[in-house]
Amino acid sequence: MAMNDWKIFRGKGESHDDIASLPDPPPWRFARAPRTIGPPPPDLDLNAEAARSAPFLPTEPMVLAVNTALYLRRPLLLTGKPGTGKSTLISKVACELKLGPVLKWPISSRSTVRGGAYEYDAVGRLQAGKGVDPPVENYLTLGPLGTALVARDRPRALLIDEIDKSDLDFANDLLNVIEDGEYDIPELQRLGVPFVTVKDISGRPIQIEKGRLVCRQFPFVVMTSNGEREFPAPFLRRCVRLMIEPPTQTELANIVDAHLAQFLDDAKRADVETLVAKFVSDRQQQDISTDQLLNAIFLTVAMRGVDARTFSPEELTQVRTALFRPLSGAGA
Repeated sequence: MAMNDWKIFRGKGESHDDIASLPDPPPWRFARAPRTIGPPPPDLDLNAEAARSAPFLPTEPMVLAVNTALYLRRPLLLTGKPGTGKSTLISKVACELKLGPVLKWPISSRSTVRGGAYEYDAVGRLQAGKGVDPPVENYLTLGPLGTALVARDRPRALLIDEIDKSDLDFANDLLNVIEDGEYDIPELQRLGVPFVTVKDISGRPIQIEKGRLVCRQFPFVVMTSNGEREFPAPFLRRCVRLMIEPPTQTELANIVDAHLAQFLDDAKRADVETLVAKFVSDRQQQDISTDQLLNAIFLTVAMRGVDARTFSPEELTQVRTALFRPLSGAGA
């Protein structure tokens, strides 16, 4: 880390262990004694997010928001249109800071905090019993939230994707877990034993004390929202929030280069500039995402002429029109 530079995450893509120098959380966060951040566990796949994150170019507001969330041990709430990099940013952080595979929790209207914490197959246990009581722990598995909470020596990265699709109570229920860093598992507490070993979402054995998940290292949490609903004020004030604006024309050109530079020679640059300019113009009138631009450039520019692949002018027009169809409205 550069002298006098407070940033732990820099977004340059080079993995490092500077997270070990992260100061203790503020005194109002986690009354329990702070723990030193240790090295990555030997069974943690540190390259799991490398391919996904390598082409991604975080903006300066993203870098600042990530570091703010890291220091304050607060979740980062990213709001913006699809295709602006909301869910890719956490992969970049996980790869650079050696946090291992991102724990992904896609949210729907049926999602519950308990489902994110753990899953208990009571029916399977009952059917397997046949007059005996199989061990409860054999039928209980931690979910993405639970796995993130039980990380002992190093934070994990948790993606709570499209949280605005949840029901009205979900945000407040999640707020309690985020604030306390704890979650009770009644099925284990009823056993009345000091320790029980269960499996986390990756199948690794985890020892649970007194039936309670206790956060020792606050996970790096990213929550994404497409802006389809408002959240209660108590929830919002406990988050670090960032509205991600659509990339500018220059930023789009950089994104294209990051993903497709190996396919683009000088002869194809004019077509790329034309498509980027068309995309920016169309985006002012309709709802389209950066993914659509990348698809169009890959198929109709990068692949054109490779291995004798040719397109007629009519085909190019038709394919590009199909790929640039709006995501909402009459033309969707």
